Amino acid sequence: MKVAEPSRVERSYVQKIDAGPEKVFPLLCPVREAEWVKGWDPYLVLSRSGYAEKDCVFLTGDPQEPVVWVMTELDPVNFRLEIVKVTPGETVGKITIALERTGEDATNARVTYMYTALSGAGEEFVREYTEEFYLEFMQYWEKSLNRFLKTGGT
Repeated sequence: MKVAEPSRVERSYVQKIDAGPEKVFPLLCPVREAEWVKGWDPYLVLSRSGYAEKDCVFLTGDPQEPVVWVMTELDPVNFRLEIVKVTPGETVGKITIALERTGEDATNARVTYMYTALSGAGEEFVREYTEEFYLEFMQYWEKSLNRFLKTGGT
């Protein structure tokens, strides 16, 4: 058995969302996300309800080498979810989102991504997952979600 120090990166950002958490939380779903994120299109979602649920599995990327996402936690009472994302032979990621009401129509969404490398390619991914990259990604997501909540479109 080999035990090694992980090559890992963790980034966190607090988005300011212009709606209460009860409106925001249902949109954090592999199916509903396609309504507000341009280009988001999982090719398979395994869900009894048809939407986000604990143990929901969804696949993105190339069907020959899929990226596997598993919703490991979904708490609509406390507005918290966790997803594990496996890019085979490259990385294992954990995405945690926790919503907090900050006003009648205001929510802070703390979004944390953590990636652990599984290979040389994964180590390169971890190195390139910079604070600047993450900030741009989170601000795009924040603007997209706020635009959808305001206009109903992407």
